[in-house]
Amino acid sequence: MTSSQPQRYLALDVLRGITVCFMIIVNNQGSGAIPFMPLEHAAWHGFTPTDLVFPTFLFVVGNAMAFSMSKLDTLSNREVLWKIFKRVLLIFLIGYLIYWFPFFRHNDSGWHFKPISHTRILGVLQRIALCYGIAALMIRYLSTKTVWILSVLFLIGYWLVLAYGGDYSMTGNVGLKLDKWLFGDAHLYHGEGIAFDPEGLLSTLPSVVNVIIGYYCGLFIRKHGNTDFTISRLMIAGAVMVAIAYFWHPVFPINKKLWTSPFVLYTCGLAMMILGTLIYVIDIRERKKWTRFFEVFGKNPLAIYILSDLIAILLYTVRDKDGNSWYNAINISFFQKILPGPGGSFFFSLTMMFTCWLVGWWMDRKKVYFRV
Repeated sequence: MTSSQPQRYLALDVLRGITVCFMIIVNNQGSGAIPFMPLEHAAWHGFTPTDLVFPTFLFVVGNAMAFSMSKLDTLSNREVLWKIFKRVLLIFLIGYLIYWFPFFRHNDSGWHFKPISHTRILGVLQRIALCYGIAALMIRYLSTKTVWILSVLFLIGYWLVLAYGGDYSMTGNVGLKLDKWLFGDAHLYHGEGIAFDPEGLLSTLPSVVNVIIGYYCGLFIRKHGNTDFTISRLMIAGAVMVAIAYFWHPVFPINKKLWTSPFVLYTCGLAMMILGTLIYVIDIRERKKWTRFFEVFGKNPLAIYILSDLIAILLYTVRDKDGNSWYNAINISFFQKILPGPGGSFFFSLTMMFTCWLVGWWMDRKKVYFRV
């Protein structure tokens, strides 16, 4: 944690803030009603606006690296490796502890310690950590040409491994087989009704490319500035990636939970076009009054994201006298009473998001910024 903040890049802060804002909304859909369709992930193959949130955050991680990696040039090789690995380990550990938190659980016989043998190992923060670490090492120690060759190999190789190692179903893909062999069912995500981790180990490889593309977009912006030339190139490159993904989709479907290679290109293409639009609105047209709200999220993304997870976990953990979690009780007895159906679910999501924003706003006022 630090009381000072690095030099800011407004469009990047806003994109990061928008991403964190919507991460909180889509991760906290309440209970008692089916949410609005655009706020849910695609059931399997396909794409919804919600599917754009996490890959865009990885893209922004890479974009930010373009403005921070040069700081490593003054460090020794040992210091660079320590800095990268320390960050990877801290973010990974935080993610792991969040899934284990609050270290006990409730069942029909009362409260019991949550065994480490049934704790999910991989997850959202863990993927961010691994993608950052792999991308940082590639960028630091390999030539640009080699980084791009490896990125293409990650995308093509992942396609071939999935195609010949199994199929593209939830239970038949080779990524699930690898995760089960390495970690066992008990350490995987069970939110789909079976042991299946959408942040599995194998699908981490193509997700690294989201960070790589974000990094080189950041370098391009640094070189050419916030100009019409920069915006036009971002828009064209983004549209080309979306087109490639569209034509690849029939043979290798766009799928967030498998993090397929067309999904990488599709989401990076959209992220590039969104970033280009933000640069145009914020820097070319100088329309900045609306950005303050999202800057709060963008300046403290890790702290605010962790806070949203901890609030949700605590609401699920604490029980009323009838044994219902506060999470369900609040949604059913309050939010669903006010706005029955998906409207009540969305109202709860907004409440969670604004609660986290207020904490972020207070931290920004006090100039407290959480860094690892």
